[in-house]
Amino acid sequence: MSDDEEYVYDEVSGEWMPASELAARNAVTVVDAQGTPLADGDSVVLVKDLKVKGAGSTLKQGTVIKTIRLTDNPEEIDCRHPEIRGLVLRTEFVKKR
Repeated sequence: MSDDEEYVYDEVSGEWMPASELAARNAVTVVDAQGTPLADGDSVVLVKDLKVKGAGSTLKQGTVIKTIRLTDNPEEIDCRHPEIRGLVLRTEFVKKR
């Protein structure tokens, strides 16, 4: 550890710790249906057919969704599809490609 590192008080443990260590401890990992970690920019494949509310269409199993974005909710990902704008998928219905 360096002497100029910033320390933060952790209310859970009641101790002062480096800010980088606290951030790593509080980081949430987003995983797909098989438990594989997901990151921004990954491509995913649908594991089942999904009816899309408001679009009147169904996304078929095996559909590839490119360039996902993680959201604040670890159970949802934001993505684009040529036919559907503003698509949000639950991570339980996708697997990493």
